[in-house]
Amino acid sequence: MRHLLDTTDLTVQEISGIINLANDIIDNKEKYAHICDGKKLATLFFEPSTRTRLSFEAAMMELGGKALGFSEANSSSASKRETVEDTIRVVSCYADIIAMRHPVEGAPRVASSKSRVPVINAGDGGHSHPTQTMTDLLTVFREKGRFDNLTVGLCGDLKFGRTVHSLIKAMCRYNNIRFVLISPKELAAPDYIKTDYLDENLMEYTETQSMEQVMPGLDILYMTRIQRERFFSEDEYLKYKDAFILNSEKLINAKPDLTIMHPLPRVNEITVDVDNDPRAKYFEQVLNGKYMRMALIITLLRWEGIL
Repeated sequence: MRHLLDTTDLTVQEISGIINLANDIIDNKEKYAHICDGKKLATLFFEPSTRTRLSFEAAMMELGGKALGFSEANSSSASKRETVEDTIRVVSCYADIIAMRHPVEGAPRVASSKSRVPVINAGDGGHSHPTQTMTDLLTVFREKGRFDNLTVGLCGDLKFGRTVHSLIKAMCRYNNIRFVLISPKELAAPDYIKTDYLDENLMEYTETQSMEQVMPGLDILYMTRIQRERFFSEDEYLKYKDAFILNSEKLINAKPDLTIMHPLPRVNEITVDVDNDPRAKYFEQVLNGKYMRMALIITLLRWEGIL
């Protein structure tokens, strides 16, 4: 059975096919309005989420299917100490496909080993967020028309940011990608990301603490928030929460066709004056997320012969 636990579960050719499907959905919405009639998606969110959970539910509804599930661990039998394995065994009796978010890294992989139906990782701790990455890739393709020959700036919390980790792993598979890692030293990308992906794939990358210095060379600027929930103390969070703030002044020397992205939610790392800049694409990114999740649901159900 095929699951989506990490972007590396998909070949480059499969990613291309899913992106083409998402684009076809965008252009021909009525064609897909009933493709999942009678099918059910279970959203098992052991960690709070707004965009990702609602995006999955909206995606299934627009395909003609239905959604069921829970939005926090306290409203599930996890509060009674039921194991992830048992939860999945039970829920996979009710649904045709499962989207699962969990604060523990690797939990969706454990769940997939016990599931009767495809499992989609909707984020596990600081590890991976493959559907956000597929959304990001769709956004990059729609804005740039390519994945090769790009300079990608990643700014903010690169240590705990699972969206950043997933995006680096995905884009390491394309040609002539240059990464610029912008963060405080204490929130730099983990060593395994640099060793196992950047170095292993001979990717060109630089690390810096100055957004302004590297801005003129960027094709894409991917902003991330400093995540309060990943810190062990409030004092440590407050120390870094204002480390990088993007405003209109910092974009003066940026390329006219720069693409500004953010997985959201934002706190204060992008000021609202940037929202009106035509280069700001983070709300288009949100909409792309719905269409990408529609494409992923269709693809996984087709692979299992359910559609």
